[in-house]
Amino acid sequence: MTATVSLDISGALARVTLSHTGKFNAMSRAMWVELRSVFLSIQNDPAIRCVLIKGEGGHFCAGGDISEYAGFRFAEASLRDFHENDVWGGLQAMLDCDVPVVAQIEGNCMGAGLEISSCCDIRMAAESARFGAPIAKLGFPMAPREAALVLRAVGELTAREMLLSAAVLDAAEMKQRGFLNSVVADPELAAAVHSCAERIASLASGAARLNKQSFRALAGVSPAQPAIDLIANAYAYADAPEHREGVRAFIEKRQPRFGR
Repeated sequence: MTATVSLDISGALARVTLSHTGKFNAMSRAMWVELRSVFLSIQNDPAIRCVLIKGEGGHFCAGGDISEYAGFRFAEASLRDFHENDVWGGLQAMLDCDVPVVAQIEGNCMGAGLEISSCCDIRMAAESARFGAPIAKLGFPMAPREAALVLRAVGELTAREMLLSAAVLDAAEMKQRGFLNSVVADPELAAAVHSCAERIASLASGAARLNKQSFRALAGVSPAQPAIDLIANAYAYADAPEHREGVRAFIEKRQPRFGR
């Protein structure tokens, strides 16, 4: 079973592919580290003028690799390390990248997938794509910096709906709510995204990089900043019964029994 974040550079276009065979490209800890490394290398390569990020096998990313969770989620220190270093390291590298990033979103775009796509400049999705962050079923909240990122990208009402009711929304609804630039018939998505990326790559790369720097400055603060004060106690739930039950139920392929 392969779990990788791969980088392929063809001329001015970089293609980043999320791949986790048999798990709809769920992000492992190693994949988060690779994501950071890949985007740092893109940032430092002046020849790259556009990035296209997608998942392998008809899905973008189904979330995190829950099979790993029992190994680190139930102790506060290791849980904090996972979110603040592994996950946020990858997301921050994407946010700091001055090269335009276009997301090709197919199939499942859940949890980690929603966070990764929230870091992209242009988001294009197939009609069949599905979006959500149903971690309420797993008994834990979204980490503060990640919640700030998603809140800004999807909007407050949508973030509340996803996180509090485990809502899963289709591509048409997400476009209507302003998260997607376009929704394309499934067979036409790859060509449409490639055309968009090639168009961006043909334009002035220096201007694009300066525009992205301006976008960050005009936003006032990074999505991480408002969450800083929350981080001190954000992972104290690590050993909570609901947290353990939610993850255990998923692994055992049964409905969680919260408060019963």
